[in-house]
Amino acid sequence: MASNLPSLLIAIPAVVLACQVGGRAVRLIGQPPVIGEILAGILLGPSFLGWLAPSIQQHILPASVLPLTSALGNLALLAFLFLIGLELDLRSLRSARHAVICVSLGSLLLPLMLGAALAMALYPHLAPPGVPRLPFALFVAVALSITAFPVLARILADQGIETTRLGTFTMACAAVDDALAWCLLTAAVALSTAGTALSALTALGLTGALVIALRFLRPVLLRLLKRAGRTSEDLVLVLLFAGLCLTAYATDRIGVHPAFGAFLFGAIAPRGLPAVERSAARVRFVFLPLLLPLFFVDTGLHTDLSALPAGHWGWGTAIMVVAVASKWGGAASAARLTGSDWRWASAVGTLMTCRGLTELVVLGIGRQIGVITDELFTLLVLMTVATTAATAPLLRRLAGRDPRMTPPVQADGRPTHGAPEAAG
Repeated sequence: MASNLPSLLIAIPAVVLACQVGGRAVRLIGQPPVIGEILAGILLGPSFLGWLAPSIQQHILPASVLPLTSALGNLALLAFLFLIGLELDLRSLRSARHAVICVSLGSLLLPLMLGAALAMALYPHLAPPGVPRLPFALFVAVALSITAFPVLARILADQGIETTRLGTFTMACAAVDDALAWCLLTAAVALSTAGTALSALTALGLTGALVIALRFLRPVLLRLLKRAGRTSEDLVLVLLFAGLCLTAYATDRIGVHPAFGAFLFGAIAPRGLPAVERSAARVRFVFLPLLLPLFFVDTGLHTDLSALPAGHWGWGTAIMVVAVASKWGGAASAARLTGSDWRWASAVGTLMTCRGLTELVVLGIGRQIGVITDELFTLLVLMTVATTAATAPLLRRLAGRDPRMTPPVQADGRPTHGAPEAAG
């Protein structure tokens, strides 16, 4: 570690500053910062800097420091998923209205079916050697069904419509969609890593037992955090961070990715406690701007456009078509069937097509467990960037002057904008 410290002291600020510059640059053209951060990570990888100036890339990100930056980036990823779990209102699964359930299922089931069919065609060309057809198809199908809940919140807040009918409706749909997608992803990972169907069922059973145990432990955690909050908010922060790490370790030992554990701990963590809210804000302010960029650069280092064979670009086009048509078509058709007009249904479909960082998390899991190749990973990352970047411009075009999709107006006639720093 000591011998790598000088390299780490160069790598971290270089990556963090590059992502900050990228995020601020794309904000100028109405894009969520995550687009610039993803692009900055890709530019630092072999697709640009490694091709244009390999000696500079080796100086900034030498091979010896990559395991350290990857570990720090994955630690930030666990913190991010803890925050997603904390902010995801799971009560929408119980109280969602008919239209929300229909749109959520429509935007999930159609991508799953078309994604599985596409995966069958991709399997002979882009599946890793030795990976069975079923886990590969299931993973690709789930990857194409994801909606980026935090990036969607960011886009809605940037447009000032997070409290409008469209904003609240799509956020409820995205919450249900993502909760179901994470359950399916857990099954896909268990099937990919377990080796046999019996082992996969065992992993899923143990995961279910962990969820039940966490639900029973929630009142204990609530009392513990209340008592700690009266003593020291630093202790609340320590308890939350220790809890997410230990739960992530538990899911890792079960055979499911540690990310699920961090997400589960966030989902069961008590809400409404001021000390918990302030501790979560401290996690956000440190991990997301300073360490999460290391996850982006780890993604960028495995996204090599120059290494893609010419024949694979056709598969990239097929992935893009299926990703957009299935997600948009499933959500918009379901919204239309529940009585909405086409403008509203199109706006809902456009927002549900947004992917962003959540998709990168899913793809990173797939790459780490070896269920997708680096070539397929690259194509899916490109799809993620394109669909996320298209969301805000298309929404502005669809919204027009429709009061259901435009910011509320103050007494002086100026638009009321939402908080610009929603989860990103």
